[in-house]
Amino acid sequence: MPALAVADALRASGATVAFVGGDRAEAQLVPDAGYELHRLRVASLPRHAPLAAIRAAVTDAGALLAAGRIIGKVTPDAVLGGGGYVSAPVGLAAAMRRIPVVAMEADGHLGIANRMLKPVARRICTALPIPGQEGAKFLVTGRAVPPIEANREAARVRFEVPKGATLVVVFGGSLGARTINHAALAAFADPARYGAPSLRILHAAGERDLPDLHAPGPHYDLRGYVSGFMDALVAADLVIGRSGGSIWEIAAAGKPSVLIPYPHATQDHQTVNARYFEQAGAAVVIPDAELTAERLETTVAELLGDPARLAAMGAAAAAAARPEAASDIAAEVLAAAGGRR
Repeated sequence: MPALAVADALRASGATVAFVGGDRAEAQLVPDAGYELHRLRVASLPRHAPLAAIRAAVTDAGALLAAGRIIGKVTPDAVLGGGGYVSAPVGLAAAMRRIPVVAMEADGHLGIANRMLKPVARRICTALPIPGQEGAKFLVTGRAVPPIEANREAARVRFEVPKGATLVVVFGGSLGARTINHAALAAFADPARYGAPSLRILHAAGERDLPDLHAPGPHYDLRGYVSGFMDALVAADLVIGRSGGSIWEIAAAGKPSVLIPYPHATQDHQTVNARYFEQAGAAVVIPDAELTAERLETTVAELLGDPARLAAMGAAAAAAARPEAASDIAAEVLAAAGGRR
């Protein structure tokens, strides 16, 4: 999604954009957005399985050769690495042909692909400051997100939120988050606990856990997945969730949040992300190990009982969102391309 946001900004500036990707979400999202997609097979490197790591290394060596063929066919003036595994062979293949490379990092640490591209990249655009990664090569731009087109009133109608009701949106990662799912179901079982009989909950629990979960009442909209998730964020009064890349969508929507970082994220980057927004005054952080229904209920009750604090947190989120990130990153790509064509 950040790459698509930058691609749209590049296209608006008159550039022609082509994608190289694998077989994950980009296989559908990129063509749907009107961009050419070249497929490349890469493999992650398992850290504790030597034989699997050898097989992955062979696959990735082939990916570098295949990336070179794609670069030769497309003849780009610049290459932008989006941070996924595919970006490493494509960026390295471009650098071998003296084509300028820009990279972007969405989390509070450099991923393995960007660590590989660091020596050859002209610029690395980071979502937030990364300790030890300073200097002219690094530029803090924020994380690129698509423009918000949703209308709050229309979004609340879509989710059948009554006028005057308070909507709390709950979500985990793409698969859901078991600790959040169970804590939220218990914490929000009785709206009267919050002095708000009109409390509504929209909970995207993930398809994995959904069969074992049950909504505690008509106020509770429990789903596996919410399509058009930005609509849900725009409709919300408070958001509860993990703190991966989605925190930037929360911020772009200007919403206060309770963040529960995934404790097993690489280099604990979700905690880094969450603390960044907490320090900005936009979020309250609850470590996953400390999450209980009681803790969540107390935290949310305090926030909903203080409208001035909620408003201040929402304003802080919007200020930290850096809505110009996509255009700023696009400008770096265009500057790297320079006068090549």
